[in-house]
Amino acid sequence: MKRKMVGLLMGAVASACISLSASAQTYPNKPIRLINGFAAGGNADVVARLVAERMSARLGQPIIVESKPGAGTLIANGYVAKSDPDGHTLLLVSGAFPTSIATAKSLTFDPVGDFAWVSMMISYPLAVVVKADSPIKTMQDLVNAAKDRPGQLNYPSPGMGSLVHLAVELFNSDAHIDTVHIPFRGGAEPMTQLLAGRMDFGFETLTFVSPQLSAGAIRAIGVTSRERMPDLKDIPAVAETVPGYQAISFLGIAAPSGTPHAIVDRLQQEVKRAVEDPEIQARFREMGGVVWANTPEEMKAFMASEIKKWKDIAVARKIGG
Repeated sequence: MKRKMVGLLMGAVASACISLSASAQTYPNKPIRLINGFAAGGNADVVARLVAERMSARLGQPIIVESKPGAGTLIANGYVAKSDPDGHTLLLVSGAFPTSIATAKSLTFDPVGDFAWVSMMISYPLAVVVKADSPIKTMQDLVNAAKDRPGQLNYPSPGMGSLVHLAVELFNSDAHIDTVHIPFRGGAEPMTQLLAGRMDFGFETLTFVSPQLSAGAIRAIGVTSRERMPDLKDIPAVAETVPGYQAISFLGIAAPSGTPHAIVDRLQQEVKRAVEDPEIQARFREMGGVVWANTPEEMKAFMASEIKKWKDIAVARKIGG
């Protein structure tokens, strides 16, 4: 009886392995959905469509970018976490993923364990900007001004618990200063308030502030990447003034946990091929970003680290849940 049971179990395992192997070999056998937690038309949507187009050509099936905005991308994240793990429903992972999780009161999914991580595509820092006529000329000037007037300098953000909000609070913590957060509901209002002189400084994506920089309306005094950007060598990294500081946004791809390894590996290879395309690299540079393709293991470790970093800041600064 025992031998019979063992034989049945081994047969079941073998059948499952054959089934997974067969599904991986025929993958994809229908259109792939790439779920975006933001509304269509933004940077995330543009990057997703650029990469999806390249990947679709090699995979032989269209990759349809589908927006499911809401709750700081938590709706999209939860949707993909509970989807069938067959590689046909993917998540566009953004810098909002760890920050929304860090400030959420509760979650319907495991933010690390419920996903099969595939690869990053792009990373991009925020720019620290001031109005063109501001007396603040450098990051050290900003730190000094905040120390001279604690609790008086203010900055805008697109919302409580956003990447911008947490990035500035991390800066406050690391620089041992206190500045005032003024949240808005996204859109152009934070920049409008800065240009009107109602805000002392701001953290924003390079793409968003590029027109104002080109027009000379604002000045960039730092970037939040660990080092200076290759195409913006004249703008110092914040870490040159506040050692160790880093706050980057990014976009990558993940699948539901349980997706066969062969499918994850195939997707990772296609992401890498897509972002290494010279045209894609040029577009990423125009958007103030750099190509960043990594392994599933590296992406998983990074996401766990980012969630912890932002959770620690959220707790220390009493932000969110």
